[in-house]
Amino acid sequence: MDDASKLRAWYANRQGLDGSLEGKSSSEVLERAGWARSVGGVSPYLTLFSRAGISREQADAEAAKLDIYELPSARGCTYVLPASDFALGLACGQGFDSDMKAAVKLGVTQKEIAKLCDRVLAALEKGVLGTDELREATGNATRNLGEEGKKKGVTTTLPLALGELQASGDIRRVPTNGRFDQQRYQYALWRPNPLRNFKLAPQEVHTELARRYFAWIGPASVADFQIFAGLGVKAAKAALEPLKLDPIEISPGDQRFFLPGDRAKFDAFKPPKEPRYSLLGSIDSLFLLRNDFKGALEPKDLERKVLVNSGMKSLGALTDLPSHAIVDRGRLVGLWEYDPATESIAWVSFVKKDKELELAVTRTENFVRDQLGDARSFSLDSPKSRSPRIAALRQSAASA
Repeated sequence: MDDASKLRAWYANRQGLDGSLEGKSSSEVLERAGWARSVGGVSPYLTLFSRAGISREQADAEAAKLDIYELPSARGCTYVLPASDFALGLACGQGFDSDMKAAVKLGVTQKEIAKLCDRVLAALEKGVLGTDELREATGNATRNLGEEGKKKGVTTTLPLALGELQASGDIRRVPTNGRFDQQRYQYALWRPNPLRNFKLAPQEVHTELARRYFAWIGPASVADFQIFAGLGVKAAKAALEPLKLDPIEISPGDQRFFLPGDRAKFDAFKPPKEPRYSLLGSIDSLFLLRNDFKGALEPKDLERKVLVNSGMKSLGALTDLPSHAIVDRGRLVGLWEYDPATESIAWVSFVKKDKELELAVTRTENFVRDQLGDARSFSLDSPKSRSPRIAALRQSAASA
């Protein structure tokens, strides 16, 4: 096995795609593999199912018990986190509110939002409420921002207050049906606030985030971490300095880093000889943490043509995966989509199909059909918008 294959297999191992997380809880999976990006799609469920066989019912129950939860965290983006990281996630997500920056230009003040936050908290003392109920309960403290606000995507001041209160840990967003992949929410007070006894300074927050990041997906570059954390060059380097990372030269100009001790583990690592297939979401942490799916491809697969909105393009020309992924020991070996009309997975393989690959597809197909009902990549994904990709995958599979 060449060096590239070993590195891919190592990443799969670090991500728990080697079978070592079977039978573990959702929080244990997320502590090992990293926070699962959530954008109103099924990726968090696929993260847990692919690594530990966790059902949607189990994941939803663990979220209801606050063993895991969807929170604004790195870069202010929403991820599903384990309880052990709630405070850290909230802390590293603060300061990224682009909506508030836009609202300030419309005359919204921090004093105005602070007053509205107080009204929201008072209203939630009575119990869980939806946005319509909160709008009514807060009265004239919620202000309509008119046509200019609508153009900037901020129609009223209520979402600004709700965002601020979520980031501060005072409230949490509660999915009305308990699911990560359907974006209808209510809001509840969060007591005790997970940040109540959190004492780390901002740079210490970034260092702790980096410690987890390099455990999830090391070796990674400084730029990889910088993008994930949303930090500037100076802040990223300051965050990494206490960790005393070990470098490795992957290729000329591609320097990445391990946590201390992990380089020796990598050198001794023996990639599995037998295939181990997993069907992952298009934004699975295997790819997203380093913002790189091309490194999971064999060079010959970079030229494979796939359908995107603008037509057929080579995989190597894309910045994001066009469909969900099939991987084997860290290598991207295929793409898939779910077709609700036929209750089946449409897929294409870059490698010769074998019994184990077909079993992996069937296993995930059953999971999606019986437990999820669909496999949206993100909130606006739909069977209709997906149908051209489904047809293209089936055509590619038929001609392979």
